[in-house]
Amino acid sequence: MICRQLPIKHLPAFESLLPNLNFNQFLIYFLCRCSCDVVNTLHIYSMANQPIITVTNLVKSYGDFEAVKGVSFEVYEGEIFGLLGPNGAGKTTTLEIIETLREKTSGSVIVDGFNIETDAGEIKKRIGVQLQAAGYYPNLNLSELIVLFSGLYGVNKTPAEMLEKVALTDKAKAKFKDLSGGQKQRFSIATTLINNPRIIFLDEPTTGLDPQARRNLWDLIREIRDNGTTVVITTHYMDEAEVLCDRVAFVDGGHIIGIDTPDHFIDQLVAKGFERKKQVKAANLEDVFINLTGKEWREG
Repeated sequence: MICRQLPIKHLPAFESLLPNLNFNQFLIYFLCRCSCDVVNTLHIYSMANQPIITVTNLVKSYGDFEAVKGVSFEVYEGEIFGLLGPNGAGKTTTLEIIETLREKTSGSVIVDGFNIETDAGEIKKRIGVQLQAAGYYPNLNLSELIVLFSGLYGVNKTPAEMLEKVALTDKAKAKFKDLSGGQKQRFSIATTLINNPRIIFLDEPTTGLDPQARRNLWDLIREIRDNGTTVVITTHYMDEAEVLCDRVAFVDGGHIIGIDTPDHFIDQLVAKGFERKKQVKAANLEDVFINLTGKEWREG
């Protein structure tokens, strides 16, 4: 990797290396040429390709059945990474191992520099997990639940601070069971953010939500990523993965069968001559729904 600080006077000699540079290195070179001082922007390159999760030859067996069969991949710091696949593909098992919720059979998993075998406690301090089905104490309201979770994590977060992040300030005194589907998902995400996690895991966060709640949850997920938190997401909605994810991995039969950016996957398929049976229009029916009914939160 190029040195983080490259004085401009060194660039002429550096130019002889240009034919051998990859795209990211060339981008840094270009930024350097545009500067008159010592360049500190090389941090962009180191961050853009810095893995925060590294999974190597991961195997999970239940007796003679292998649910995960030698899976290897990396998640980069600061990205939204999608793990996609049909039911039973092994993606949930893989995530549960990374989240320290399930033991592996073999292989290696490193999360933010910590090994799940020896440093599970440290990993738990650095991640937030939002599950499909969340159970909360039924007699506590949202403010009381935030206080409870803050105490469990040993951090000092006010209910107002956390509920504001997910646009639920007006529901502070409501109980979880009385919330709408979208509100429940937003509150679940709020609880994953209490410990200022470096990584959050979202398991099908928009399942069953109406178009307004879904689009607004997309905005919230992007905002979380833009604030510096890495997001790992599973979803069965390919349009959602295409819009949200910086990169996706497809899992099937316990194997990773492809990993790339959504755009590159699509371009590769089109280049093979693929054509949709129905002409794709500039908008879809969900866009019409949003346009007619508005995008504001619906608190039904």
